[in-house]
Amino acid sequence: MNISIIGSGYVGLVSGTCFADLGNNVICADNNKEKISSLKDGIVTMYEPGLEELIKKNTKRGTLKFTTSTKEAVEKSEIIFICVNTPPKNNGQADLIYVEKVCEDIAKYMNGYKLIVEKSTVPVNTAQRVNDVINSFRKKGAEFDIASNPEFLREGSAINDLMHPDRVVVGVNSKKAEKLLKDLYEPLKTKILVTNISGAELIKHASNSFLAMKISFINAVANICERVGADIEEVAAGIGSDKRIGPAFLSAGIGYGGSCFPKDVQAFTYIAEELGYDFGLLKEVEKINEQQKEIVVKKCEELLWNLLDKKIGILGLAFKPDTDDIRCAPALHIIKRLQEAGCKIKAYDPKAMDNVSKTTKGITFCKDAYAVAKDVDCLLVLTEWNDFKELDLTKIKNIMRQPILIDGRNMYDPKKMKKLGFKYACIGRKI
Repeated sequence: MNISIIGSGYVGLVSGTCFADLGNNVICADNNKEKISSLKDGIVTMYEPGLEELIKKNTKRGTLKFTTSTKEAVEKSEIIFICVNTPPKNNGQADLIYVEKVCEDIAKYMNGYKLIVEKSTVPVNTAQRVNDVINSFRKKGAEFDIASNPEFLREGSAINDLMHPDRVVVGVNSKKAEKLLKDLYEPLKTKILVTNISGAELIKHASNSFLAMKISFINAVANICERVGADIEEVAAGIGSDKRIGPAFLSAGIGYGGSCFPKDVQAFTYIAEELGYDFGLLKEVEKINEQQKEIVVKKCEELLWNLLDKKIGILGLAFKPDTDDIRCAPALHIIKRLQEAGCKIKAYDPKAMDNVSKTTKGITFCKDAYAVAKDVDCLLVLTEWNDFKELDLTKIKNIMRQPILIDGRNMYDPKKMKKLGFKYACIGRKI
């Protein structure tokens, strides 16, 4: 198939690369000339395991191309995926200005039938707006269909998620659009769920909001566990063993972050309000998530007494492991609060330090975890990188000014930490 991806950010780049690897002819377009130039040279400016190698492979064999020309991408493709950014406004509403501009460009350059697919996360009923814009600017006689095909990619495992999905959701309003998308995804040999377009648009926001709800729920339960002497890992195992619930997203910690959950919870709340429904449940999900970050700051105050001039070491800056994404990362909120209290911050992250250095001042970045731990009063583990599981904790303790460690991701065994001589705090576990 001849496919174009308009918007070569995270979703667009992963999707386009995987479609090309399946044997399709893919053109990834973006108006960022520097980004496209780098991609043509096989250089990827974001970190996703396996992506750079897959881009080089498919660029070499000619199934994957990059361009700054939307005209070229549209004219040479039958299926066009819209993968541009939909950032939140101050009120939580998704900003669809980039979607509108892309739709206008697509309409101008249509030279035959096109299937225009929403892959960016957009509010329900966006397809009708897309349809109206295309109709306003298309050439006479240029036929098209609109479809919705939401992505469910997790940063750090995005390639596997696209190539081996639990399901593929397609929202369509014509049999032709349905057949094209079914043919595209047929090689994946997975369940294809076909809905109308509004249903597909809702599924994306509802899925992410539900997962965010599970995270906030288990964090709330963890706070109760601390008050009664129960262990959240035992409680979560008991909850997750119920096949109606399942164990996924029941790991207590410092809250969710990233580009999807915070934005989608806010957007879904706003959508509901616009439709006349007060989605109070999602408001509470967001409230609990914000409170969870503050719990870490409170634990620092309890263990260190006064925070002024204390040296704090931070292990982990990205919102999750195996990515360099720092969007809405809980670590950055915690660092800001500690800096406001007068703390001096040292930090290490395997992939995210360059990104943080561009947005956050006053942090001393270190070459590894041991350099962070040296002479600090307290060490915070805020991202569960596998590297941190393998640390020599005895060495860590011996080089710290005070052996205080706050484990925001419950990576270590509380009994072992106590035996090693740490003043250890975690989230909802017995110590």
